Amino acid sequence: MTRAGFVIANLGRRKTRTILTLLSIVTAFLLFGLLQAVNVLFSTGADFVGATRLVTQARVSFTTSLPMRLLPQIESVPGVERVMWSQWFGGVWQENDQLIVQAVDPARLHDVYPEFVMPEDQWKAFENTRTGMIAGRNLAEKYGWKIGQKLPIASNIFPQKDGSKAWTFDLVGIYDGKDEEWQRSTNGGWINFAYFDEANLFARGLAGVYIIRLADPDRASAVATTIDRMFENSPDETKTQTEKDFNVGFFRQIGDIGLIVRWILFAVFFTLLLVVGNTIAQSVRERIPELAILKTLGFADRAVLGLVLAESAVMCIAGGLAGLGLATLIGIVIGGASFPIAVDHRVWVAGLAAIALLALAVGLLPALRASRLTIVDALAGR
Repeated sequence: MTRAGFVIANLGRRKTRTILTLLSIVTAFLLFGLLQAVNVLFSTGADFVGATRLVTQARVSFTTSLPMRLLPQIESVPGVERVMWSQWFGGVWQENDQLIVQAVDPARLHDVYPEFVMPEDQWKAFENTRTGMIAGRNLAEKYGWKIGQKLPIASNIFPQKDGSKAWTFDLVGIYDGKDEEWQRSTNGGWINFAYFDEANLFARGLAGVYIIRLADPDRASAVATTIDRMFENSPDETKTQTEKDFNVGFFRQIGDIGLIVRWILFAVFFTLLLVVGNTIAQSVRERIPELAILKTLGFADRAVLGLVLAESAVMCIAGGLAGLGLATLIGIVIGGASFPIAVDHRVWVAGLAAIALLALAVGLLPALRASRLTIVDALAGR
């Protein structure tokens, strides 16, 4: 029998125990893959937007609107190529499906976000249709929306002048992303700001935030500083930051996602360490006489050490890869539906490192014990 066959045979001696341990490892790494993907999304998942755009919000909070009269002043700042404004509409579909819908000027949206691609006739229809709306491909496919439909969408923030929160929009376009990463961001909808501003009860002439496309991304810091200084000590003080930083800050309103994920993973892996470590240690204790016979036959201490470490490594590698594989498949399904997470190479690198550390942590102490056994004491049961 080869050494590899010997390791596999030992793992199969207690099949139920081995299977349950493997399932624990698979579950742990499934959680690891999904949680780490969420962590990447919230901390670095907006890297692909870079610093080509800035977002100017009210200094107090992004939930406070800014007046439209700031637009010409922002446009006059050197380095600013194009400015759009966006007002959060919210949106509720049917019973209680929350939507990401924002009111914008169609032409400015087209200029500031060239990463969102759509046929020109649909862009024109969005500009020229007062009640027009465009939806991202992922959002449209999720609900089966088709161009030409009238969509009854309620707002949980802005009622119309008659007090009704029920709005109706004409779906005039469905946009895609220029590449895979931007395609995962096609989960929202945009409505015509002119109609929204005229019909809503409260927010006349107010922009939620201003999104600024830069002529030179290297000047992002200077442009942001200039804009904020323009409105310093005024009733409308601003906070300008890169789009990436704004997105990360938006998600962190619900808490420090990275810290939450790290504590969950710590709890999962601490439990896993105890479970798998106990399994390997128990397996070694059951085979002490056999290990002594191996030494009698000429196996060196290092060889016995390697055999025990190999058992823990095989179990951790098999379960870890299976868990990460399942997480990847689930990430593909979720990412293509509504929540743009991806179990990508960054998650796999972290996962492989975790597998290696786990295999070493659970196998090292039992392996050292096995390698230090003396033949006489082991055969005597001491």
